[in-house]
Amino acid sequence: MFMLRQRTIRKAVHAIGIGVHSGEKVRVSFRPAEVNTGIRFYRSDLGAVTPIIADATQVSDTTLSTTIGRGQNQVSTVEHLMSALWGLGIDNMQVHLQGSEIPILDGSAAPFVYLIQSAGIEEQSEIRQFMRITKTVEVRQGEAWARLSPFNGFKAAYTFVADHPVYNRYPKRASVNFATSSFVEEVSRARSFGLLSELGSAQSMQKCLGSSLHNSVGIDGFNILNEEGLRYEDEFVKHKLLDAIGDLYLLGNTVIGEFDGYMSGHGLNNELALELLRRQDAWEFVGSHVDDSTLWTQDIRPLVGVATA
Repeated sequence: MFMLRQRTIRKAVHAIGIGVHSGEKVRVSFRPAEVNTGIRFYRSDLGAVTPIIADATQVSDTTLSTTIGRGQNQVSTVEHLMSALWGLGIDNMQVHLQGSEIPILDGSAAPFVYLIQSAGIEEQSEIRQFMRITKTVEVRQGEAWARLSPFNGFKAAYTFVADHPVYNRYPKRASVNFATSSFVEEVSRARSFGLLSELGSAQSMQKCLGSSLHNSVGIDGFNILNEEGLRYEDEFVKHKLLDAIGDLYLLGNTVIGEFDGYMSGHGLNNELALELLRRQDAWEFVGSHVDDSTLWTQDIRPLVGVATA
């Protein structure tokens, strides 16, 4: 009988970077955590002893990023880190911050993957649980929608809709089956992106104050401004997938099912997670010790995208 155990990091690891929205320098520390504690954030700069739990019900803002927490004790831009944690199968970890925002680093999940892998990954004593989707759940806002459906593994798809000379040169839909594709190789390096013409408007809302070509793909009227170009031909839509995976990992467990999004962003991703929690008939907890020949006849890790190293 196959059993997949919970995971944490083996030792502490640190990084310093800029908050893409605040523009402030932030120090972050990732530390091992006990079983069944999940991902917890601590605002060291506030002297806060109350953790901010990575939980879809604790999302407080979804304007251009995902923020969790309440009042002053909040942490923003958690989605890229959460996506990396999903990809590496990290269930339990402490995140200590000297600031209000997770540093953006290069604008993708790849630096977080590197930091966690350099710290090492440790299996723990408790069995890991998954949320298996049993009925389709969908949320809509105008033309945009996001959906979770039953699927034996984890597949994610996204359609990016934007009429712009640069966007129109590249694929606007991506679909990744994580039984056959690696999150680390195929998705994690996709960076944030934006139009230069929209930067002023974002900054007037106190957003993107730390944005630069070092942490995002910049686009003017006709060209990509980064000298190195794109990392993937479909980097724009892959980054939308990266965001959605991170937002869904705020459910606290890896989903067994299929995600599909059309023009959806952080707000709709969170609405989907909340609707799933409300629809208790649409999902069930399953543990990797369950002897179910339709699901557990092979290592579940590649089915749901968890790196094995």
